[in-house]
Amino acid sequence: MQITMTAVKQLTANTLVIGVAKHPSQATIDVAKVYGVDVAEWIKSEDIATGAEKITTIPVVHTAVKRLMFIGIGDGKDVSTATLRNGFGLAAKALKGDNVAIALDTFITATIDAQQVAYLAAEGLVLGGYKVPNYKTTSNAPDVVLTTVELVSAADEEEVIESFTVGRIYAEAQNEARSLVNMPPNLLTATELANYAVNMAEEFGLEVEVLTKSEIVELGMGGILAVNKGSVEEPRVITLKYKGTDSWDNVIGLVGKGVTYDTGGYSLKPKDGMVGMKGDMGGAAAVLGAMRVIAQVKPAKNVVAVIGSTDNMISGEAIKPDDVITMYNGKTVEVLNTDAEGRLVLADAVVYAQQQGAEAIVDVATLTGGVIIALGMDKTGALTNNDELFETLLEASMDTDEFIWRLPLTENDKKRIRKSDVADYNNSPGRDGHMIFGGGFVGEFVGDMPWIHLDIAGTSDTKSAYATGTAGGTGVMVRTLAAFVEDLA
Repeated sequence: MQITMTAVKQLTANTLVIGVAKHPSQATIDVAKVYGVDVAEWIKSEDIATGAEKITTIPVVHTAVKRLMFIGIGDGKDVSTATLRNGFGLAAKALKGDNVAIALDTFITATIDAQQVAYLAAEGLVLGGYKVPNYKTTSNAPDVVLTTVELVSAADEEEVIESFTVGRIYAEAQNEARSLVNMPPNLLTATELANYAVNMAEEFGLEVEVLTKSEIVELGMGGILAVNKGSVEEPRVITLKYKGTDSWDNVIGLVGKGVTYDTGGYSLKPKDGMVGMKGDMGGAAAVLGAMRVIAQVKPAKNVVAVIGSTDNMISGEAIKPDDVITMYNGKTVEVLNTDAEGRLVLADAVVYAQQQGAEAIVDVATLTGGVIIALGMDKTGALTNNDELFETLLEASMDTDEFIWRLPLTENDKKRIRKSDVADYNNSPGRDGHMIFGGGFVGEFVGDMPWIHLDIAGTSDTKSAYATGTAGGTGVMVRTLAAFVEDLA
């Protein structure tokens, strides 16, 4: 994508995007006047909508710019970052060509400057322009890919372009995560997910290690191997490292669940519950997306990412309820529910992340339906054993407008996870408090190390399009995790 700063009278883009409030700013009036539009009169006649996230397009003639696209920002005072990002997302969906100009100063408020507008514009345009990859042999509509952006502002050129570039990096990484979640499971196996990670590491200069099945067996990662027993596809453990300081210490670990398809195993899902389980690797996608951002923005913070990947299938060799398995750390688990498989994968992965130097861990997973029952489809559930670490993550999530809600993890919950007549733990204490039991199980393998668990089962996928995305994978937590790491630096 080519990004330039251009004077308003020298634009070559087909569309110029302008912010407009109920009482338009002087910047909006001046920009529109260049193209022969009296904004105040058009607002008065209700030909331009000023409501938040409302889009109005007006054709203009005798100029390279063919249309002015106005994004409503309400009263122009209490404008949120989400409103601006969403507005640009909707603008992206309405664009007709591969180029656009943005009058940044028309969106400035008392709390949002031109640099922030540039960042939000990049995120909104790239996220809103996302298309789900499909495998149709014919297509009636060609994809519109944004290739050129002209920015108009009185602010410092270098700072504005840098802000737009960082916003683009964040959004492109989230779109990559979306595409992984949307990929059919016969195409995205654990092996292919590992190949994707290797290619990404080579492109962006990350260290990478991939453990094959024989190596996983040698290490004794019994949780991952148990889930994989029913499959003809081999498991993989993927490790990525970003070195942000001279010495490998003070390392934050990002751990993702990479179950590329989940039938439920012998605790079989109903047919309607199985559709969409290609997205059960949403945690892995979030971690990969975050590492893609981190490798490009280069924070002064060491990061190790670990992904345990397999599918959860049925065969004569698959694990069964009542089985007892031995985990990577030597602890034993009574399997009460083979559909509670993600926590077995994550448990081995967090132990491996610790061995790779992690001194604090955030794990991300589409782990339980319980989080949806508790919080709905639009909130990510969290557990933690460290208030300070969680507050840093929460602040990052507020900046990215990805809602996180913390749930309690009590000693009574832990007792139920540890209750078994034949093993150290059971993997499914009950349906009540299911999200807490799922995340709490993983926490048992983290120990006292600062830790956060994020359950994105509700937020990783959506059934309908929205301002900055389409139906399907959302790529949730990519931007929050990356911003979190930047805040830790």
